[in-house]
Amino acid sequence: MVQKYQSPVRVYKHPFELVMAAYERRFPTCHLIPMFVASDVMVEESSEDGAVHRVERRCALDVDAPRLLKRIAGVDYVYFIQKNTLNRKERTLHIESHNETFANRVIIHETCCYSVHPENEEWTCFEQTASLDIKSFFGFESTVEKIAMKQYASSINKGKEIIEYYLRELQDEGITQVPRWSPLSKVGPSHCFASPSQVSSQDRQSLSRVQVETEKRHVKSQVPYVSVSSPFKQK
Repeated sequence: MVQKYQSPVRVYKHPFELVMAAYERRFPTCHLIPMFVASDVMVEESSEDGAVHRVERRCALDVDAPRLLKRIAGVDYVYFIQKNTLNRKERTLHIESHNETFANRVIIHETCCYSVHPENEEWTCFEQTASLDIKSFFGFESTVEKIAMKQYASSINKGKEIIEYYLRELQDEGITQVPRWSPLSKVGPSHCFASPSQVSSQDRQSLSRVQVETEKRHVKSQVPYVSVSSPFKQK
């Protein structure tokens, strides 16, 4: 039987572009999510005009499960595939994720969406739904269901806290706004940067700070994961 879950719509009283800048800081790892061990970009592509940016990641999670269950299952980490589609023109981010580990026994599918608030274009809405279908799991089906429900509830509670944490971090760095995408924009790794003639001097300063911080984080994400227990070195 398929179990479905839906969280209440969450509202951030910040523009979409600024929320996206905060969201990007969750990768490649996030110290606020201890179970999020690592992530690896598998596919990354952008449309010709830079309006649409797609990223596919393979994420390793250290799920809070009984040691006996992990031993029986024969895994230390659970792998998920996450596909993000950012549409800068429409101001939306659609996120789809599903489990790669034990996909023939358990099917977990989650969809999330960031979009502009219908009544205030300076606010951002977040919606999250998930489904769980347990076919068989070594006789531990009810235990797996409880673990999945616990993790989903935790992700709902932590999600808002994490975005707000990075929004405050951006504010501390002097970044309080990110200009909207335009057809003449120059697209960076995670954000669009409008030409100087299109933005104010204050916006240019904000863009410069965002670009510098983005480049720093992308450099860090390219550093090899050298731990001998790295999940991406395990077969």
